[in-house]
Amino acid sequence: MIAFWVLAPLMVIAALGVVLVRRAVHSALLLAVVMISLAVLYLTLEAPFLFAVQIIVYTGAILMLFLFVLMLVGVDAADSVVETIRGQRLLAITGGLVMGVLLVVVVAQISLGTMVGMGAANAGGNIEGLADLLFSRYVLSFEATAALLITAALGAMLLAHRERLEPKEGQRAMAARRMQEYGTSGRHLGPLPSPGVYARHNAVDTPALLPDGTPATDSVSRVLAARGTVRSAPALGDVEDVQRTLGDVGGISGGSGSATDTSAGGGHNTENPDTRPQGDDWPEGDE
Repeated sequence: MIAFWVLAPLMVIAALGVVLVRRAVHSALLLAVVMISLAVLYLTLEAPFLFAVQIIVYTGAILMLFLFVLMLVGVDAADSVVETIRGQRLLAITGGLVMGVLLVVVVAQISLGTMVGMGAANAGGNIEGLADLLFSRYVLSFEATAALLITAALGAMLLAHRERLEPKEGQRAMAARRMQEYGTSGRHLGPLPSPGVYARHNAVDTPALLPDGTPATDSVSRVLAARGTVRSAPALGDVEDVQRTLGDVGGISGGSGSATDTSAGGGHNTENPDTRPQGDDWPEGDE
């Protein structure tokens, strides 16, 4: 009784907060308080199976899935009220009425017998007694709950459905569009360089270095640039050392490191044989 009088007010307050708070993340955390408190009540009632299921399945799996979805969608995302599938509102109203009638019929058939204690209920084992009730007296309610879960899964798919307003762009059309953008605005044809290419650090906040040693601003996410957390590429990449090395080998563009540079992309340009150093101009170890 002590656990009930301590946890019951807490559960009621948390349940009210689930529907009253503004942020969905706070709502999910308050729902976790309700679920954990309910699990503790199951434990005090000598129902270890329900206690474990409440913690592992509902609190540990389903609720965490809610939080992951909130992180993916974003806490500031607004719900779309545009009907993407014709007739879904009529089907939803009809299905809701049918489910309501079914629940009324199920509740009307409930009959309470003689109350027994937990010792008598768990005489043959808690799990065995629970299975006997689920698949005998409450089998209709059990199947209705399964139908509700399936309906919820279908509802989630319908809410996530987005109607395609234009045909999917093929590879040929994508190549033609990129060439057109390159001709009009000079936009890069291929993928942007990855962060840290030719630099001494490969973190996502470190810009890549071009062959002449200057940082490539397009290689860093615009979000990091807006936050001001982009590292200094010249400080980490030793650009002056790179340029000095390039000057020593005859101004070859394409090298990125000195003789002691072991970073990614280090070495000299070997694609154009006409620009290779001849004779004694070869650096040691590049034969």
